[in-house]
Amino acid sequence: MEGKGLEGDGSNREALGKCLSGFVDDGSTESHRYYLSRRTVLEMLRDRGYAVPNSEINLSLQEFRAIYGQSPDFDRFRLSVTHKTDSSKRMLVVFYGPGTVKVSGIRLIAGLITNKESLTGLILVLQNHITNQALKALDLFSFKVEIFQITDLLVNITKHVLKPKHQVLTEHEKQRLLQKYSIEEKQLPRLLKKDAIARYYGFEKGQVVKVTYGGEITESHVTYRCVW
Repeated sequence: MEGKGLEGDGSNREALGKCLSGFVDDGSTESHRYYLSRRTVLEMLRDRGYAVPNSEINLSLQEFRAIYGQSPDFDRFRLSVTHKTDSSKRMLVVFYGPGTVKVSGIRLIAGLITNKESLTGLILVLQNHITNQALKALDLFSFKVEIFQITDLLVNITKHVLKPKHQVLTEHEKQRLLQKYSIEEKQLPRLLKKDAIARYYGFEKGQVVKVTYGGEITESHVTYRCVW
């Protein structure tokens, strides 16, 4: 949708046609993308147990544009949230600009972080690719860093009617399950960490997840998967 043809003259743009978002409203595609991705991030944090105001999640597109404008400043989307049941867990979210993410950009992000000792996670939302050197620089952080492309967040995949419910078992529940069926965790079906659902919830390797299927479309049943 954002190919070079859109940067050409009017005839090229007319030949290619409007982006799909152009049929939804008369506002900018840029603001619409930011709105959708920001909302998904907020929902993702809420579903992980972080304190996120419903008023922020339920913000309409029109309200979003009234606050941030048609060409939003991505720096204004930076936010820090604390876990509802564990105040020691604090997550920072940073939206990166349209350029390639280089080591210099990682240094800038590091400079933005205050109270580093209390930060337990960082989510980076990118619009472009990140260099290998910048990826290595992220390893220097003492907390977990998660990377999402903005295109990954335009739709909340957990809202799909066919998506089952995922719930992480406590260590006690996990051991009870393994003992009940006399198995080891490696014998359970696998859920890869790079799976979209695993990334959404921030699952860690070794966790066992209860997956519940139900509803009118699919038959109700429960299965368990181990994160790898």
